[in-house]
Amino acid sequence: MPLRAAGIIVEYNPFHNGHLYHLQQTKKQTQADIIIAVMSGDFLQRGEPALLSKWTRTTLALKAGVDLVVELPYAYATQKAEVFAWGAVCILADLGVTDIVFGSEAGDIEPFHRTVRAMESRKAAFDRAVKAHTALGVSYPKAASFAFRDLGLSGEEYIDLSQPNNILGYHYVDAVRRLGRPIQTATVKRLKADYHDNDIRDDRIASATAIRQALFAGSARREELRRLVPPYTADALFAAQDNGTLRSWEDYFPFLKYRLLTARHQELSAIYEAEEGLENRLKAFALRAANFKEWMELIKTKRYTWTRLQRLATHVLTGATKEEMAGAGLFQKPPYIRLLGMNGKGQKYLNRIKKDLKVPIITKIASSRSPVAALDERAALCYRLIKPSDDRGDFDRSPVRYDEASGRTL
Repeated sequence: MPLRAAGIIVEYNPFHNGHLYHLQQTKKQTQADIIIAVMSGDFLQRGEPALLSKWTRTTLALKAGVDLVVELPYAYATQKAEVFAWGAVCILADLGVTDIVFGSEAGDIEPFHRTVRAMESRKAAFDRAVKAHTALGVSYPKAASFAFRDLGLSGEEYIDLSQPNNILGYHYVDAVRRLGRPIQTATVKRLKADYHDNDIRDDRIASATAIRQALFAGSARREELRRLVPPYTADALFAAQDNGTLRSWEDYFPFLKYRLLTARHQELSAIYEAEEGLENRLKAFALRAANFKEWMELIKTKRYTWTRLQRLATHVLTGATKEEMAGAGLFQKPPYIRLLGMNGKGQKYLNRIKKDLKVPIITKIASSRSPVAALDERAALCYRLIKPSDDRGDFDRSPVRYDEASGRTL
């Protein structure tokens, strides 16, 4: 009898009560036999280092009830929504999922399908409209939102593409359409907190952004934070806070500054997403800023979003070039599936589907010689520039094995 496998696309930075609700609703809506999470690795979609190592976040996901965790490679994880979604959906499809469930501001899947169908015949017109709006100096997300409006794709029957999770959801649904796989898509409405909320307004649910800000405000807010995350997340966060292994951009800023100040112009202009001389602006303000936040405020313009600039900063830090990203083939399928962790049920599922897989499953990054793996390897090295924790690095590490009965990793 075929198993029903539900896929989710996550970052868990950190895993909080809203994520737990999404996971519980995924199980309830799909009645799936297995839950598979594809999770960003060391650096995330908004161009920032993860608070906790991918191994710790994998353990938290398994404790929450995910059965199998695999990695979204750097080449896809640190990208605009379209590329991020394509890489993640391809991996889930290769793992045989029957369903993909994502969180959104909308909470209703039909407007996503209507918008994707409507865009099929309007792609060229959409691209022209985006180009026209960006030429006026607005950021790409705003230009895309204006372009959808220009094409008449507004109103209740279509999705509101000014909202970040709706944008990702649109690209998930579109990626499923482009793949042509019989995968059902569904969405869970975000509870109470908006994606970019900086403030904690509820005693149980807050955005990851607000939780991170409260965490870096110091230990005085720990009781407040304990109400917003599961106990295992709180324990992991506070242990990392106490032993100095929480990561943020501020930790990496000296290394980024060094790269900017010592790299030749040709090196910086070759970095992925360094366009229109933007790399010169990054370099010019590097000496004037005392910290990462100050530097970001100096380089920020109306044309480039904070996220866009952070992603470029990430690529400067890791040395990811345009040539390397082109070699990774971003709109091809990821060349491998990197296993991060599993419970007993996840291991049985893998054994069941292994013979039918079209791409290899790897447990160590050195197992692959692809350009995608080379970028993952360098990102892992950069992540460990500061505060090496007990994750023992990325090269000799085996996948996390979680025993549900004892609640322990093996």
